[in-house]
Amino acid sequence: MIATFQPKQATPKQAELVKYWNEKLESSSPETILRWAVTTFAPKLTMGTALGSSGCVILSILARIETKIPVFNLDTGYQFPETLELLDRISTKYGIEITRRSAEISVAEYEAVHGGPLYRIDPDRCCYDRKIRVLESIAPNYDAWISGLRRDQGPTRAKTPVIGWDARFGLIKIAPLALWTNKEVWDIIVKESIPYNTLYDRGYKSIGCAPCTRPTLPDEDERAGRWSGQLKTECGLHQVNESLTTAQL
Repeated sequence: MIATFQPKQATPKQAELVKYWNEKLESSSPETILRWAVTTFAPKLTMGTALGSSGCVILSILARIETKIPVFNLDTGYQFPETLELLDRISTKYGIEITRRSAEISVAEYEAVHGGPLYRIDPDRCCYDRKIRVLESIAPNYDAWISGLRRDQGPTRAKTPVIGWDARFGLIKIAPLALWTNKEVWDIIVKESIPYNTLYDRGYKSIGCAPCTRPTLPDEDERAGRWSGQLKTECGLHQVNESLTTAQL
């Protein structure tokens, strides 16, 4: 059974900081937001990335500011080989070490326990065990984390704040590209030759675990290829419209 999500409340100081800086940085550039984050939270600042297009852009900017911010990738054991290969290219180009963090139990052991791939019959539980529980073990070491969320990625992310409170993990969450569009992301990738996942060239618009991701059609939104045919639209890491809005602080 998946443990019940118990929201973690921000302290008065955290709530005040989030409210003030979310309003102040709403229209700021990603570089300004990241410089603020580094100055305010390092060394208690981290970044989680699945090496999506937005994440790659953020890493390229972060490299100009501070290369020692801890960056992690939640390695479920089901990632595409192209994603793991990109991790090495990004690290080499920008001098940023990206640590692969995994569940304590291997994929083979996990599937043996459940009689086969759990993502086929209970994808929520699979995401919880392979991703959320791993981040729950990382979060207590930090005060804030950076993500690649954007408002234009789909309805579940439409209210993403630039600076918000992550009630699941008890961290301040920073989304420097929240106001950017997909076009803006790809314009800078092309302009600056930022390494990106080659799966994008094969029709993928959003890339997660291989068994749960498909290419998308031209008229589909960016995340339509994730858990296709199911009501599921998020892995649970980003309960944006519920846990990140400053109105709930």
